[in-house]
Amino acid sequence: MSTAFSKTFRSSVKPVELAAALRKEADSRAANVDLNRTVIPNEYDIRLSPSDHASVVAWGEEALRQEFEDALRDHATFQRYSFVGAVLVRFFIDESLSTGRFIVSSRSSRGPAAPAIPTTQGSRHPLIDIGGQRYHLTGEVMIIGRGSEADIIVPDTGISRQHIKLEVTEYGTILTDLGSTNGTFVEDQRVKEVTLLDGNAITIGRTTIMYWDGLPAEGDS
Repeated sequence: MSTAFSKTFRSSVKPVELAAALRKEADSRAANVDLNRTVIPNEYDIRLSPSDHASVVAWGEEALRQEFEDALRDHATFQRYSFVGAVLVRFFIDESLSTGRFIVSSRSSRGPAAPAIPTTQGSRHPLIDIGGQRYHLTGEVMIIGRGSEADIIVPDTGISRQHIKLEVTEYGTILTDLGSTNGTFVEDQRVKEVTLLDGNAITIGRTTIMYWDGLPAEGDS
């Protein structure tokens, strides 16, 4: 299937070159936290010349950004890497760069949710699944919604800009509807606030979110 990676710009910069540079940056910054965990940066900045940045915008900046983020998550899964926060790729103009040249930089930024990478180890963090993308709830509070101010953005027009809040407490994970237009449903029951149970299905808009208290280690019953 043809993807953005196979398309080329009229300038010297090609998406496949940027994708390779992102993977190289991730590999070079990989840090062994312990015997079972290697962490890579979750935020990446790509600095481009004005002409190359214009090409990115003309092609479709949002689509390319999402494809690069998906590629980084796939790379992390293959290499058994972990993130400490949500994956983010951003494009910037750098007037000092000539056409065809670019700079990739990265950092680790801990957020309230981190993509869950399959491993043989369990996790003490609660877990949610949104359309096949899994996130560990690594912070105390996380907002899910359609707007850019949400911690996890879900592109569903039936979802409010800030739709629900998930709060991880010693008593369990508490879901609160933030006054959404279309409401929040847990196991088909409309709720305002509820303590989630392992395996609950949450529906907001046309999106179903699965919730688990945590992934068991392989071999656990």
